[in-house]
Amino acid sequence: MTQQTNQAAEEIYRKIKDEIFDFLLLPGDRFTETELAERYGTSRTPVRGALYRLKHEGYFDVHFRSGWSVRPFDFVHFDELYDLRTVLEAAAVERLCQMEDPPLSDLKATWVVPLSRRENDARAVAALDEIFHCRLLEAAGNKEMGRVHSDVTEKIRGIRRLGFLKQKRIDATYEEHAKILKLILNHRVSEACMMVRAHIIQNRMEVRKITLHMLHEARETALSLRNSAKSAALSRRRATLDRITT
Repeated sequence: MTQQTNQAAEEIYRKIKDEIFDFLLLPGDRFTETELAERYGTSRTPVRGALYRLKHEGYFDVHFRSGWSVRPFDFVHFDELYDLRTVLEAAAVERLCQMEDPPLSDLKATWVVPLSRRENDARAVAALDEIFHCRLLEAAGNKEMGRVHSDVTEKIRGIRRLGFLKQKRIDATYEEHAKILKLILNHRVSEACMMVRAHIIQNRMEVRKITLHMLHEARETALSLRNSAKSAALSRRRATLDRITT
């Protein structure tokens, strides 16, 4: 592969993965390489490379002469990943509690805030939540733990986002994150570890409630947001052309 082909494959890989994480591609969806190549305005070569890479990561199945399909959710595998995540984050919280001055001021500025300053957009909160948990590992200072945790985070990113589709879960996340931070900063090891475990278990339970109906609702929301963004961009382009021609 040339460097240009590699770059194209990497770009397509990211686009397809984003469609999975944004619920535009759902478990059971079928498609062909040609369909994706037309959607992304590219040849089949980078699409095929990206798909086989994602197949290796467990996202797709390839079918002889009938294209590709998105793999069903493997909840047993998700349970195993959440078990690993719990072990890593509890260990990180324990290390942080033992520090004289844990470097968590940035997280405190995001999560220990009044209601008026809270983010309510589900996708934005999901991204902030991911940053929160990754920062705990980073601040704990063990790079190997951080590397493994980053890999787990990548694998559960899509399904984890579904936990923020309800406002009550967003509110609970703010409250729970604030409690975790306060316990760490007060060096209350046992309580902080217990709290982070309970927090992850609750997220895990939300994942278990996912239904096909919820996934299709999520896709409709994602499509609506994408279409709104396209319409806004088109309106801006037309306004610019009007200014130029008048």
